[in-house]
Amino acid sequence: MIKQKKVVVVMPAYNAAQTLEKTWSEIPLDVVDEVVLVDDASRDETSQLAKELGIHHVLRHDRNRGYGGNQKTCYAKALELGADIIIMVHPDYQYSPKLIESMAYIIANDVYPVVYASRILGKGALKGGMPMYKYIANRLLTLFQNIMMGQKLSEYHTGYRAFSGEALKKVDLEANSDDFVFDNQITAQIFMAGMEIAEVTCPTRYFKEASSINFKRSVIYGLGVLKVCLQYRLHKWGMRSTYLNGRG
Repeated sequence: MIKQKKVVVVMPAYNAAQTLEKTWSEIPLDVVDEVVLVDDASRDETSQLAKELGIHHVLRHDRNRGYGGNQKTCYAKALELGADIIIMVHPDYQYSPKLIESMAYIIANDVYPVVYASRILGKGALKGGMPMYKYIANRLLTLFQNIMMGQKLSEYHTGYRAFSGEALKKVDLEANSDDFVFDNQITAQIFMAGMEIAEVTCPTRYFKEASSINFKRSVIYGLGVLKVCLQYRLHKWGMRSTYLNGRG
């Protein structure tokens, strides 16, 4: 625990058997109380390996629910466990779990309710091997999102995130997509609820075994991001979007 607050790490997993052990080995278990891994119907031995490694809670979907659907299960389980701080780490070893403690302390000290690890702050993205087209798309989408949402994040597209339990309770996770655009919908929900997001710089690794979406899925994701921005702006102008209504 950190300052008497329960810390739960969640890992949305899909075909992560080759990288899971490396990720697990860097999780600071001296401050993390529980670890939840949700296997989204992987075709490899992700679930079995997770149990062998001693991961506290291993859940497996009977069918593939998608990246957003996986996160919904992750967060629901973390809240069920009484988490005060929930940190999502991908088990593909693209992001370093060594930042977990730093991100958790920001929330534990009530500085910010949400923390994102940014690949764009500093030189982490290109230095770590992010393809140039993805880097440019990331920068252009982030610029558009900041303009539409009135924010100043360096990156909206990181998969390394920390939330206070109270922050997640204020948004309607189930109203979001089960696909990759879930990440941007929850960001919009956080801002719509009047909460702020802190950022820490994060090194990243791009290699063959690290998960990544192909060009076609990237385009679909980008269009989804633009739609979320427009929905956010229209919601601000009084044209309501259900998933942005929050929980009170």
